[in-house]
Amino acid sequence: MSPASPERAFELIAGHPALDLVNIFDWRFRDTGPEELLSSYDDLLRFSAQSEILSPKQIRQIVRTATQAGSAAALVACRELREALAEIFYSAVGSRTPPASQLNTFERHYRHARAGQRLVWSPSHSGARLSWEWPPSELSPDLPVWILTVGAARLLLSTDMHRLRACEKPDCRWLFLDTSKNHSRRWCDMKICGNRIKARRFKAQHKS
Repeated sequence: MSPASPERAFELIAGHPALDLVNIFDWRFRDTGPEELLSSYDDLLRFSAQSEILSPKQIRQIVRTATQAGSAAALVACRELREALAEIFYSAVGSRTPPASQLNTFERHYRHARAGQRLVWSPSHSGARLSWEWPPSELSPDLPVWILTVGAARLLLSTDMHRLRACEKPDCRWLFLDTSKNHSRRWCDMKICGNRIKARRFKAQHKS
């Protein structure tokens, strides 16, 4: 396995790594089919580096120690987690109840992720505190999946869920947290989907 490299830049516009993870199954709702951007474990490491859920040191250590079988299994687990989260988040956007099977899948991933954590006493300038962390010895190829799982759980249980939106472009529908001042954000990225839809509407108005 090669080190994570910057050859593919992911569009991390969602405001949370768990949402960005769902978005990297691109064009999920396109008639001609989606595009898989998580094609290899190297892609997962690049995503982890760009979203800053893993440090460069952690990535180097994982690259040195991960087996091909372990990396392949972690990639499968990450895709399974992603699709469970997609069902849950899109159900939340649509005010629907997520499928029980996907909730069960997410719960299984969460229990597995938390099983490796330990309570750590961390001194700091602002005062010592206890936190749940994975020990440095737990540099498994599954670590990015665990971090994404626990982060997703925190988001799902937080008040930030009322800011969850999906892009209004029908074949895009990328997820994001709307942090705009008046909560009126409609597009994943105004430079991409927003401008395309505005141009389409402009043409339609001038044809009629």
